[in-house]
Amino acid sequence: MKSLTKGKMWCYAIGQLGWSIISGLIGSWLVYFYQPNQEAINDGMISLIPQGRVVLGVLTFIGLVTAVGRIFDAVTDPLVGNWSDSCKHKLGRRIPFMRWAAIPLGLVFILVFCAPVSGISSINVVWLFVSVLAYYFLITCYCTPYTSLLAELSHNQEEKLKLSMCISLTFIVGTCIGYTAPMIWGSLIGNGIERVPAMRITFAILSIIATIFMLVPAFGINEKDYCDAIPSSSNILSSLAKTFKNKDFKIFVGQDIIYFFGLAMFQTGLPFFVTSLLQLPEAMTTAMFGGLTLLSLGFYPFVVKMASKWGKKKLLIAAFIGFVLTFGFTALSGEKLGFIPIYVQAAIIVVLGSFPQAIFGIIPQTIVADIALSDEVETGESRSGMFYAARTFAMKLGQSLAMLLFTSLATIGAAKTVAETSGQAAGSPLGYRIVALVASVCCIIGGLIMSFFNEKKVMATIAKVEK
Repeated sequence: MKSLTKGKMWCYAIGQLGWSIISGLIGSWLVYFYQPNQEAINDGMISLIPQGRVVLGVLTFIGLVTAVGRIFDAVTDPLVGNWSDSCKHKLGRRIPFMRWAAIPLGLVFILVFCAPVSGISSINVVWLFVSVLAYYFLITCYCTPYTSLLAELSHNQEEKLKLSMCISLTFIVGTCIGYTAPMIWGSLIGNGIERVPAMRITFAILSIIATIFMLVPAFGINEKDYCDAIPSSSNILSSLAKTFKNKDFKIFVGQDIIYFFGLAMFQTGLPFFVTSLLQLPEAMTTAMFGGLTLLSLGFYPFVVKMASKWGKKKLLIAAFIGFVLTFGFTALSGEKLGFIPIYVQAAIIVVLGSFPQAIFGIIPQTIVADIALSDEVETGESRSGMFYAARTFAMKLGQSLAMLLFTSLATIGAAKTVAETSGQAAGSPLGYRIVALVASVCCIIGGLIMSFFNEKKVMATIAKVEK
């Protein structure tokens, strides 16, 4: 088997740049597009679906749709993981899925934001529901095989950490590109295009770029040059059961659910924190995320060195502590910390979040790769696809709960009855503060769960084959 060159590492990582652009846009702007706050409405945004807690008096339509989409996404992860693990295609087990899914994913992503009726309509709700389900299925078909390659392309800890650092970098850059969207649609609006069409054009432009990036590793890597894994013969239920028998994996998945629940709450809320709590222009979302990205990138070399010296478990727990401080400070930001200038508050959020973001950008996927390899050593069966699928299942479960809860928590403090008009917003500053506080508490719980992970046992098992 060939060793990975730097060129092939970056070829692989560019695929993550592609899908992270799309994922970042969905995570940051889907709720903002379909449940706009008052600031967005004042700037010309219109409501396309019923607003407020109109589902059983508890849930919002956008919250329900996105939560169902995430749950559907989570359920299909093990299915796709098992398909990939069992694939006997001449190109390998992962590449065929990536080639097939990339272009349809880019097209469906655009359709998510193209509800056909210009105003509140049940037709738009149905359109949103169907397109969101299609989006999540297709991104699973690309991402689950893609992430599985991390454990198979790399052949030792050094390659694994370097490859993880590369895809973490492209993930952050891709997500950051997603936050440049307001600058693009702002420019279009400045040239006379209305806000909603301007946003749709922006999403289409970014989707085309993302699709091109996703195709790079699909056609630029010969999977069989780097891995010679035998397709798994286990069916989906058997493979999933074997995966969750791994005690350390169950602990890792437990903290992952909590982490992604808190992170999704915060990421979805960032545009609202900026405009409603800090009372800053919408474009500051881009500036803050850009600053967060640049600072976190500066920590990457140190994270790799510290992982070798201190271990990955300790770094993740430290990152949880960092996010507790970041999200907690955000919950108090704005007028509650009026003695601190607003732009200084924004800078503090960026600085506090940069180091834990660097850690979570690199370490978790290498831990999954370690667990998958140690399990292969112990069982003799290669099921890295199912390990990554099961991890993604848990991740998306946390995200789906977050999307469901965010859209309801955000309405706390808003008017009790929200008429179905385009002139009223569903969220409130109090609701956004509660969202940030909940995210902070989640990180405390995640750190406690991670403390039970037996890293020494996993690494000792891996050492048997990496010597």
